[in-house]
Amino acid sequence: MVTMCKNNSRESAYSGGFIPLQNCIDLIGLSPAIGYYSYTKRYAKLKAENMKKLVFKILRYSGLPFLFREIFQRNKVSILLFHDISRETALQTFNYLKQNYNILDLNDFIEASENKDYSKIPQKALIITFDDAHIRNYEILPVIKELKIPITIFSCASIINTNRHFWFMFKDESISTSQLKKESTKDRLEILSKVGFKQEKEFPNAQALQKKQIDEMKHFINIQSHTLFHPCLPKCSFDEAKEEIFKSKEILENEYGLNINAIAYPNGDYSDRDIQITKDSGYKCGITVDYGFNTHQTDVYKLKRLSVNDTDNIDELIVKASGMWAFFKTRNGRRQPYGYTKHTVN
Repeated sequence: MVTMCKNNSRESAYSGGFIPLQNCIDLIGLSPAIGYYSYTKRYAKLKAENMKKLVFKILRYSGLPFLFREIFQRNKVSILLFHDISRETALQTFNYLKQNYNILDLNDFIEASENKDYSKIPQKALIITFDDAHIRNYEILPVIKELKIPITIFSCASIINTNRHFWFMFKDESISTSQLKKESTKDRLEILSKVGFKQEKEFPNAQALQKKQIDEMKHFINIQSHTLFHPCLPKCSFDEAKEEIFKSKEILENEYGLNINAIAYPNGDYSDRDIQITKDSGYKCGITVDYGFNTHQTDVYKLKRLSVNDTDNIDELIVKASGMWAFFKTRNGRRQPYGYTKHTVN
C-alpha cells in the first residue's frame, strides 16, 4: 500500500487528486533533510553502541568483575539467564563460563537444598538457564554436547510444538509491551486481540521449539516449565494462575515425558499466591529474576538470577556474569521494575 498526499493541482496525473508521499517530499524539497535525519539517527545509534562497548571493556579490565567473582560469587551459587543466542555466541559464552566457574546442574542444587547438604556444591558454582524455549535454542545443542555442560531451558507448554507466537514479541505501533505488562491478563489479551494477536493463533512460522527438537534435546538438556503462555502471573486471576502453573507441568510431563520440578516465573514477576500454587502443583523450586546470588539460606521458591541480555560481546558477558552490572543498576536489588509483589488480580 502506497501512502498518498493531497495535491489539487495534479488531479489529471493522479486519480482522485492524490500523489505518492515520496513525490510530495521531492516536490517540497524534503528528501535531503530526511536523508540527513536518517543518517544522523544511524550515526547516533552507532556512537551509543560503541560507547557501550567501551564502557564494558573499561569495567572488565578495572578488576571489579574479578573481585565480584572471587569474593561475592566464591561461596554462592549464581544462576544466569539467557533467551535466544546464536551457536557462535553460545560457544564463546560457554567456553568462558566453563573456564571461570564450575557449571552446576539445576537438579544438583535442588537435591542439595532438599537434603540440606551442600558439601558437593563447588565454589563459584554457576547454573545456566534459558527462558521461553526459542526455536533457535536447538542450534546450541552441538555446543552443549561438545562442552558437556548442563543447561536448563524453561519452556512455555502451550507455545512449543505450535506456530503460536510469544505475545511480547508481537509488534504494533499502537501498543507498548512495557505498558501491557501492567494490565491484567484479561485486559492484555483484549488489547492484543484488537490489533490482530490471539495467543491461540497459528502463525506461518514457529517461534518456539518443536516436539521433534525437544525429543532430541531432552537427553542433553534439562527442560522445565515457564507456564503455558508466558503471562505475568500476579496479573492473572487465581484460576488463570493455577491453570498456567499446574497445566504447564502436566503437559510437559504427559506429552513430552519430562520430569518437571522447576518453574521460572515469566518476566520475573511473582507473588505469595503464585508461590503457593507452585508448591501445591508439585514444583520443587521457583526461579526469579531478582538480583543476587544463592546460598543454603535462599528460599528455593525465590531463587535469584542474573540476566546477561544475550550479549555476543565478551566484555559485557564477563561484567554481567559477575553480577557487578546488576549490583549497581538495581542498587543491590533494591530498585528493579519486576519481581515480588503483594498485589494480585482477584
